[in-house]
Amino acid sequence: MIESLLVANRGEIARRIIRTAKRLGIRAIAVYSEADAHLPFVAEADEAVLIGPPNPAQSYRNTEAILAAAKATGAQAIHPGYGFLSENAEFARTVESSGLIWVGPGADAITAMGDKINARNLMAAAGVPVAPGTTDPAADLDTAVAAASEIGYPVMVKAAAGGGGMGMGVAVDEAALRTEYDKVRAFAERMFGDGSVLIERYFPRVRHVEVQILGLADGRVVALGERECSVQRRNQKLVEESPSPAVSPELRERFLAAAVRAGEAVGYRNAGTVECLLVPHQRDAAGAVPDSDEFFFLEMNTRLQVEHPVTEYVYGVDLVEEQLRVASGLAPTFDPDALTPRGHAIEMRINAEDPKRFLPGPGVVRTWVEPAGEGVRVDSGYTEGNTVTPFYDSLMAKLIVSGDTREQAIARARTAVAAFQIEGPKNNLPFFKELLENEEFLSGAYDTGIVSRMR
Repeated sequence: MIESLLVANRGEIARRIIRTAKRLGIRAIAVYSEADAHLPFVAEADEAVLIGPPNPAQSYRNTEAILAAAKATGAQAIHPGYGFLSENAEFARTVESSGLIWVGPGADAITAMGDKINARNLMAAAGVPVAPGTTDPAADLDTAVAAASEIGYPVMVKAAAGGGGMGMGVAVDEAALRTEYDKVRAFAERMFGDGSVLIERYFPRVRHVEVQILGLADGRVVALGERECSVQRRNQKLVEESPSPAVSPELRERFLAAAVRAGEAVGYRNAGTVECLLVPHQRDAAGAVPDSDEFFFLEMNTRLQVEHPVTEYVYGVDLVEEQLRVASGLAPTFDPDALTPRGHAIEMRINAEDPKRFLPGPGVVRTWVEPAGEGVRVDSGYTEGNTVTPFYDSLMAKLIVSGDTREQAIARARTAVAAFQIEGPKNNLPFFKELLENEEFLSGAYDTGIVSRMR
């Protein structure tokens, strides 16, 4: 097993990785910016190194500073968490060429999945369902218009190098496409340094379902169930649950088999997620989901996901520990041939944002009281007295609840949300109170439009 680990991240995920590392007897090393000096993850690490000012480009995305910290502390491995450098293939290569262990998939897999068009083509060749769309970038507006005419409106205009719900627009006709194409292309060039654009069929009523995969040290790829991620604002997730209330046993088999094929197609190692769009057909009179539901590959996230705790609950594993074991060349703690899900889990992302318009609301945390009790877990990045700054993502904590059934998990979620006390920064706890009483959510028959219908 790895003996010393540098966590190249901050906040909630850094604290969560450090917790598992210390449980395993691994020396945990944190890196932090000047803005984060007083956050819990810094104090909880065995060693912490200041790597720069608040600007992420000068700290958490500063590869030279992170590698210098690893060398100075004698770190054996680097865990990138999610965001920042986690899906940067060049950084992964540099880490390994420096003689360090990269706790994540190989750089080639990151590269292959980083471009949405290349990823679509690879998945189609591997027999993974993909939505109708372009197999090459739409190099100019005329090409985009011709492609959309062939695919059929409405279409999604997507940045090929995008991610995190950014760089996308919907066009219902040619006039809208002309506007969205220029907008997405300009955004992609500015944000990702790559203006390549993909045109894909857009489904107005769709669910976002993803599968957790783990590429083992022995070369096998296994799937640890699916997560429902359809509660979103601005194409970014707010709530995730596992298992999905929309997925029948037969459909689950198809999902998991496709996800394994996706991982095998790129020789995947370590933790990753295969994200899909599920296009539900009309339920029958008994409310059953027919086996003819379609799903399409959306993208592969070549890292640990924010929502990984719901899978941990349902499958009884610690995914960070499994990541460390794979990176160390060790077998998993579980039997890959006897994975058995149990119960239901829901995660809510507690963000420093207005609960109505979802605009960021940083500030000093005057009160921070976390809920507790059976089936309740809080992965937090802050505590009382800390400051939520405007330099980073608004995520303050993840509230995860579990139960034997979805109904029990929802009941526990209501109690936990009511008990969670935060004063200072704006927060979205009131939104979750509303969601947990929403009939569409309670029915399980919701889609990615649920938040807009609640507003």
